[in-house]
Amino acid sequence: MDMSQIKTQKFIIKFFPEIMIKGSSAKKQMVGQLYNNIQTILKKISEDINIKKFSDKIEVVCSIEVITEVRIKLLDTPGIELVLEALQFDDMKTLDDIKVKVNEMMAKNIIGKTFVVRAKRTGTHEFKSTNIEQTVGGYMLSRNENCSVDLHNPEVTIRVELINNQLNIITQRYKGLSGFPLGSQGDILSLMSGGFDSTVASYLTMKRGLKTHFIFFNLGGVAHEIGVKQVALYLWNKFGSSHKVTFTSVPFDDVVTEIFKSTGESYMGVTLKRLMLIASEKIANDMGIDALLTGESVAQVSSQTLRNLALIDKATEKLVIRPLATMNKPDIINIANEIGTRRFADNMPEYCGVISKNPVIHGSYNRMEKEASRFDYSILDKAVEDSITIGIHEIVDDINKDIGQIEIINDISSGEYTIIDIRQSDDCIETVCETLKIPFYKLKNEFKKLPQHKEYLFYCEKGILSQLHAQYLIDSENYKNIRVYRP
Repeated sequence: MDMSQIKTQKFIIKFFPEIMIKGSSAKKQMVGQLYNNIQTILKKISEDINIKKFSDKIEVVCSIEVITEVRIKLLDTPGIELVLEALQFDDMKTLDDIKVKVNEMMAKNIIGKTFVVRAKRTGTHEFKSTNIEQTVGGYMLSRNENCSVDLHNPEVTIRVELINNQLNIITQRYKGLSGFPLGSQGDILSLMSGGFDSTVASYLTMKRGLKTHFIFFNLGGVAHEIGVKQVALYLWNKFGSSHKVTFTSVPFDDVVTEIFKSTGESYMGVTLKRLMLIASEKIANDMGIDALLTGESVAQVSSQTLRNLALIDKATEKLVIRPLATMNKPDIINIANEIGTRRFADNMPEYCGVISKNPVIHGSYNRMEKEASRFDYSILDKAVEDSITIGIHEIVDDINKDIGQIEIINDISSGEYTIIDIRQSDDCIETVCETLKIPFYKLKNEFKKLPQHKEYLFYCEKGILSQLHAQYLIDSENYKNIRVYRP
């Protein structure tokens, strides 16, 4: 048979082994969940895709035109251990039928190579699986030149499955994502900064079957929010599109301002993380979610020592899951490479560390209580009240209406601008222009007090903070006189 004459492709989906060892009720529920997930995902590709559920596998039959798209989706679907591509032939009743058909389809694969035939059989037959292997192997060996059988280290393994009178010849074998079917393990709320850690942590919970919603604490304006929305949308599209989840954005600039007013500088980083958990708990309660997710890894930064993580966790009664807790940074980056989130993370500023100056490494419980008592929690309540939640599928439209462009100025020799150094440090850049020092966390309130007939350029060391905060003020207050200075 000419392979070009084949119009459909069959996929045989093998389940994650942990599904198969569950009790009958749990196994049935998980297989049903995976079947529903696959239906939801593949029907977006084509309504003509045929999906069948069995106790130990799921079969998908699609047209050749959509085979690549279907394969990619299956390989990114949690709960799938193996994806086998197969050619299906019916009415294969005898060993002669089987050996002729397998040789017809697979002979070209063994020319000049060693090979072995591996068979599985289901149903009532007059022969065993070993009989299939011996008969097909012997027939192919006699019909094809320059090939030989090697039972232990073959160059080519020909795999066939016989189910009653249906023959499946396995042509490709792919490792799946593994894990549990999405939605089978409940919901979780992921604290998403858009960097390496939070994106990898979110991927790992999705892979484990947790329906992962996202919450973002906006410290950097609209541009930063757009970046985080983009990576959240990417993760959902790739690994979680079988379920609808939400993206919540919480305005946290006033919270940061209050931290600077009320909190000792060495406890600012820990306090920020505690306040994020408190806010997340409030929103998770409204959503009926029992657990929170962070990308924290032990000892990666000062707020992530065991003592400081314990101080942070005391701020919430929710279960806090940290899948990266014992992972090394290179391992995290490797996963980000594999799943495609590195390109987002490389360009995402890490705001959680911005306000940490001389941070405490081994915080005191008593001191933490005192620091927490001085904070005005009405500001946090207001931030939660002003939070905005959208469906993850609405992000594209939401981003399109927010995107703007910030002009970047490199040459200031004319001296016509006023430079605003927004860095947190006491240092202030010296230029030929008039220069002001306004730390980023004061910009919202201080910029409005400046003469608005002047042209202002925001400056920071890498140009990221300045661009994001310029975007924020332009979008929130419609300023026309803000640009970014990047020497």
